Amino acid sequence: MRVFERAAAAGGGASTEELTLPGFRHDVCSAVHPLAFESRFFREFGLTRRVPFAVPEISFAHPLDGGRAGIAYRDLERTAENLGADGRAYASLMRPLVERSTRVADFTGDTLLRVPRDIPTALAFGLAALEQGSPLWNARFREDAAPAMLTGVASHSILPLPGLASSGAGLALTSYAHAKGWPIPIGGSQSIIDAMVADLLAHGGELVTDHEVGSLDELPASRVTLLDVTPRALSRIAGERMPQRYRKALGRFRYGNAVAKVDFALSAPVPWSHPELGRAGTLHLGGTRAEIAAAENAVAHGTLSDSPYVLVSQPSLFDETRAPAGQHTLWTYTHVPAASRADRSEAVIRQIERFAPGFRDTILGMSSRTAMDVERHNPNYLRGDISSGTPDLAQLLRRPVVSPDPWKTPMHGVYLCGASTTPGPGVHGLAGWHAALSALRNDFGTRMLPNLSPDHVSAGE
Repeated sequence: MRVFERAAAAGGGASTEELTLPGFRHDVCSAVHPLAFESRFFREFGLTRRVPFAVPEISFAHPLDGGRAGIAYRDLERTAENLGADGRAYASLMRPLVERSTRVADFTGDTLLRVPRDIPTALAFGLAALEQGSPLWNARFREDAAPAMLTGVASHSILPLPGLASSGAGLALTSYAHAKGWPIPIGGSQSIIDAMVADLLAHGGELVTDHEVGSLDELPASRVTLLDVTPRALSRIAGERMPQRYRKALGRFRYGNAVAKVDFALSAPVPWSHPELGRAGTLHLGGTRAEIAAAENAVAHGTLSDSPYVLVSQPSLFDETRAPAGQHTLWTYTHVPAASRADRSEAVIRQIERFAPGFRDTILGMSSRTAMDVERHNPNYLRGDISSGTPDLAQLLRRPVVSPDPWKTPMHGVYLCGASTTPGPGVHGLAGWHAALSALRNDFGTRMLPNLSPDHVSAGE
């Protein structure tokens, strides 16, 4: 097996680099990995035996004005106890999914065109998503912390709010937060990639870096080719080999809005006004449910919000390898319209200052990337779209085409994988896993699952 990588090192959206000052290591895109413990591929791969993780007791937190906050502990009951009048409502919504978190991951990690293997889990998930994805999303709540928490997680999707796809994504991620937590890889997201590269090499594979593939004709002869690119790039690389009907279908694939990213080197931890926020691995900033919905819907309409939603990670609180002793890294991004060239660093700083007065005084260095900078780093993030295609309900059914086997292309032995295919964005390895299983079925005539465990490698098998 030979893997070609366009960049100087493998990693892409899961790479870790010094972006601000020497000694400060920042995750370039993904930072916290809710599916590291739940993804079917990572479970088969034995990821937790290959990579050390820190699992914060507080999976995520949501600051509100007046020094208040919603705190999502790994313990669902403790979370509910601190949500006051809405605690019981929050727990009743989440408990059926938390108790089935791995089955939720398996259900959402496959194509929605297949009959679910676990009907009760699919029904529980679907009913919760219908509620939180409709104008009735506030019906069960009386206060603002619990709905703000759910909206903060749903906003990971970069979709208008409320919506079925955004609520589904948010509920799945929240269930993992209360089941096994949101883990942070020690050493950065690059540690996950390094483990996968090590496994490739251990099996006799080869990694070729600094090599951009411009055409299928450039590749050496092989029985199977898997391409981790967007549908647009696949059309270009395949050239005349691609049937016109399939090319037209790929041409209907829609790309979504984008992110602008800001990384900070800090002299001290963020001075949050609520004491528990300093123990959270992830924070969602933006205020109430209504405020965040307004900010996200502004992006959906092609404008920038003066009070944006900001996603924040504090890895150096849990991993001392990320910054020099006594200092810290802070990872943030905010949503912007596709292809935006706006530098959002000042808007991000203002939003952090809203909940952490004095934050600006801790900044030693900063790296800011616009949506177009994000694309330049990784062309799969077309116009800054880190989802590699709008993850709305229509495109979860058609990702990238309507098919029970969407990874297989009409070209013999050619498969598409990556975030533009089912099950969509996220660091979970499932698109490649499904594409590889499809190739085993279609080109090698076997449905036998490969043994991916570390023991299999160490045994030399």
